[in-house]
Amino acid sequence: MSIGAVSSGVHAAWLLARGRADGLRLVEADMAGAARSFWAAAICLPAFICLRLIGWTASGLPPHVAHVFALDLVSYGVGWCGFAVLSHRLVGVMGLAERWPQFIALWNWCNVVQYLLMVVFSIPGLLGAPALLDQVAQLFAIGWALWLEWFAFRLTLGIGLVAAAGLVALDVAIGVLLAAMSAAFVVG
Repeated sequence: MSIGAVSSGVHAAWLLARGRADGLRLVEADMAGAARSFWAAAICLPAFICLRLIGWTASGLPPHVAHVFALDLVSYGVGWCGFAVLSHRLVGVMGLAERWPQFIALWNWCNVVQYLLMVVFSIPGLLGAPALLDQVAQLFAIGWALWLEWFAFRLTLGIGLVAAAGLVALDVAIGVLLAAMSAAFVVG
């Protein structure tokens, strides 16, 4: 892992999260940079685990917690890799294959900021904030995270509003599908 690549990638995502398109220039645009950016999955793993634990503080531990947690970890990896594979194919079909390395690199680094947003905006609920405040904070985080992904897609691919929204929808759909499959395995 290159500390410089991680630093540049996270800094780029942080700039984009604040609406600054100049963050794009910090993201590597070649396949080697795209490959390095997958370190973001390892960097996000503690936040992913934290979010699972936060969820369980509200709902209680599920039956067969180890099984549920293992399914969550598998879904995490499959979802991360699944979006990369599907987007590679889809971006190629769009005629933008040469932009995919920077696209996926920025998507990976934006995930770091997105997970951070989700954890930070879960804190009010952990501190006993009223349910309405907790829900508003979490909705704000989700909205900001989705907007960040949409903004990154528009910048890296140079595509319109609807096409970028479609790619965001693909990412969300993969997550929802995997969550539903995990729930079906747990219940079944």
